[in-house]
Amino acid sequence: MKKIIFVLTICLGLLSSSCNDWLDLLPNNEQVTDNYWKSKEDVEAVVAAGYYNMRLLVPQMLRWGELRGGSLYTLQSKNDFLEDASDYQLQNFNLQPSGNVCRYWPVYKIIGMANSVLHYASSVRGLDDTYSEGALKAHLTEAYFMRAYCYFLLVRNYREVPLVLEAYVNDDAEYNFPKASESEIIAQIKEDLTTAIESGAAKTVYEEEWQTKGRVTLWALYALMADVCLWNEDYEEAIIYCNEILDASGAFRPVFIQDPAKFVEIYYPGNSNEAIFELNYDNALYSESNAMEWKIAKPKEEKILTGGFSFNSFVTASAPGTAASPLFLTPRAVEKVKEEVALVLANQTTVPERVGRTLMSGVMYGNMAHPYTDYEKQEYYYIWKYATNEYPMVTSYRPATDANFILYRVAEIILIKAEALIMSGTIGSTEWETAIGLMNQIRERAMLPALELAADQTDELSLLQALLNEREMEFLGEGKRWYDLLRFARKSNYSKYREEFVDMVLEGNTTNKSEWIQSVLQSNDALYMPIPQSEIDVNPLLIQNPYYSN
Repeated sequence: MKKIIFVLTICLGLLSSSCNDWLDLLPNNEQVTDNYWKSKEDVEAVVAAGYYNMRLLVPQMLRWGELRGGSLYTLQSKNDFLEDASDYQLQNFNLQPSGNVCRYWPVYKIIGMANSVLHYASSVRGLDDTYSEGALKAHLTEAYFMRAYCYFLLVRNYREVPLVLEAYVNDDAEYNFPKASESEIIAQIKEDLTTAIESGAAKTVYEEEWQTKGRVTLWALYALMADVCLWNEDYEEAIIYCNEILDASGAFRPVFIQDPAKFVEIYYPGNSNEAIFELNYDNALYSESNAMEWKIAKPKEEKILTGGFSFNSFVTASAPGTAASPLFLTPRAVEKVKEEVALVLANQTTVPERVGRTLMSGVMYGNMAHPYTDYEKQEYYYIWKYATNEYPMVTSYRPATDANFILYRVAEIILIKAEALIMSGTIGSTEWETAIGLMNQIRERAMLPALELAADQTDELSLLQALLNEREMEFLGEGKRWYDLLRFARKSNYSKYREEFVDMVLEGNTTNKSEWIQSVLQSNDALYMPIPQSEIDVNPLLIQNPYYSN
């Protein structure tokens, strides 16, 4: 593994990326080793740098979480619109170890910062009398979360990666590590989160309002643990951690927003009551950009249904209405949006200004000549939840590309619990009844009719398909879809719903011949990305994912 992963140099440039004055503590071009750690401000600075690098990772997290999932896709041109052709390789399941999209060093950079805090922060207590034990433990909980979240991101994309738990202290330290198994990594993730939770130091509220949603809290620890348990098929544990959030009664607990008209507030202005943890940006105060600029973009191939968004960090074209590497709603996703809008309009006596989680909230139509009620006439659709003032016909809009990126919100906890209950119950069980009720809670907020499912007259597959539908539409463009499908494929050691999983991927994927994608998806190894070739070149202990070894 490259040494750059463990050398923690924090540059002055980070100062312009703060969400608050607390980030102004960052050191100026100092390597974060023994000579650096002298005060609580030094610890705070490295914790802040961890958040900064998580924010930088957002475009990559979106690509990893969406492009294989069949809801969003890039254009099929590899020259006119794609800065990096490996984006296209990601969605057509033809990944190459040399592709930039496979690079994982930015994730390990965050892990390295977390490891440094965990290694050095305790020693600062003996040097700085103002550094209380409570503040130390709070910093440690944030570091544990960062390390756990990053390894969870890695294990879902690579399955097996090096498990690095020590800080890079000096140039003599070992930096070549073999891959750890998925079970080892998951065990470490759960150990980190358990340690953080049991310390009792995780905050439920911070002094400044944005920090309660933009820094790690006890609720964020519970949310990540529930997600990890669901992935690992520890369903009873997942339910327990979901209930820690859903049954909480504290004044500053996150709560589900029930009013459909307030759905858009989750994204604009953000940091809503429903948020558990989101990466914060602020353009007005700190000239921050989230590296996402959501534009109307129309591809040259008219046969492709359009309506999408692009990352401004990839943009090379400057003409209005064009963008490099745009992501679009697939034809299947467009049809699902239309189905929801039709259901909303059919079941409402008065049409609201914003139609549920679809039009004018999560998704928006592209042809402004038609009112949104004429949804069938719309030429294309695009993700709306991150939009800026390019769409002035909406009275409330974002003046800059600084929308927060939500890692967890209460709606996801509700659906994690529903999935765990489905997998824990049987036909006619109270678990299934409760799961259906939880899905209907999400649908009611989306102004949709209740599911036509009865716990004693359905089966597990039907419930899981309904669950996957709710998650897809609720979290469009939030980097969740591929992991949902992969978790579905993994059940019962990849055997129970493999055929249905392949069908779901093929239904949304229009980038390659179905025969090719179908053949790829038969291999469990192909469901994960290759280890970056650049890492294998410098680390003799690394072994390539077998599917990509040739």
